[in-house]
Amino acid sequence: MGPLAVFGIENDGLNLAVNLLLLFLVVIWLALIFWTFSDARRRIADPMLVGCATTASLFPFVGTIVYLIVRPPEYLEDVRERELEIAAAEARLANLEHLHCQYCGFEIERSFLRCPSCLRRLKEPCTVCGKPLDPRWKICPYCEAEVGQAPPEGRRARPRRATAAAAGSAGARPPAARPPQATRPALPPDATAERPARARRDRPQPAP
Repeated sequence: MGPLAVFGIENDGLNLAVNLLLLFLVVIWLALIFWTFSDARRRIADPMLVGCATTASLFPFVGTIVYLIVRPPEYLEDVRERELEIAAAEARLANLEHLHCQYCGFEIERSFLRCPSCLRRLKEPCTVCGKPLDPRWKICPYCEAEVGQAPPEGRRARPRRATAAAAGSAGARPPAARPPQATRPALPPDATAERPARARRDRPQPAP
C-alpha cells in the first residue's frame, strides 16, 4: 500500500496526480514565504516587523493573506522620493520668499531695489510703472513696456504738476493782515476844552 492509501487511493496514476498536486502546493507555499519576505523588506523599515511578517507566512497561505491585508501601501523608496520632493519644494518656496543680498548676504525680498544693509542697488526700476525688473528681462511683465523705454508724456506731466502743486502749497504765504487804520493823534486836554468855546464864539448871533 502506498503512502496515500489513507485517502483510499490505490490507483498509481491517481496517486501520481495527487503527489504532483501536493508538490505544486508546497512550491507555491515556499514561493509565498520568499515573496512575503522580499516584499516586507521593501515596505517595512523595521527588521523585527519584517521577521514577524515572514514568520506569519510560514502558516500555509493564511499568513500571506494576513500580510497582504496589513502591509504598508507604499514602498520605502516611494516614501523617500516623496519626502525629497517635499523638501525640495519647501526649499524652492523659501528661496522665492527670502533671498540674500549678493554683496553683504543680508536677507532681502524679491521686490527690493536696494539692499537695506549695504545700500547697493539690486535691481533697476521700470521707467514706466516703477516695478523692479530682473536683469534678464527684456520686457516689464507688469506694464508690458520694453526695458529702457521712455515713459509717456502724460505720465511725465503728472509728477511735475503734483510737484508744482506741492511746492505751491508749501511756499504759499498766508494772506497779509490789513494794516491797522491810522488813528488820529490824541489832542491835549486843553485843546479839547477850547474847541466848544471856539465853536460858540464863531456861531452867528441872532438878530434882536
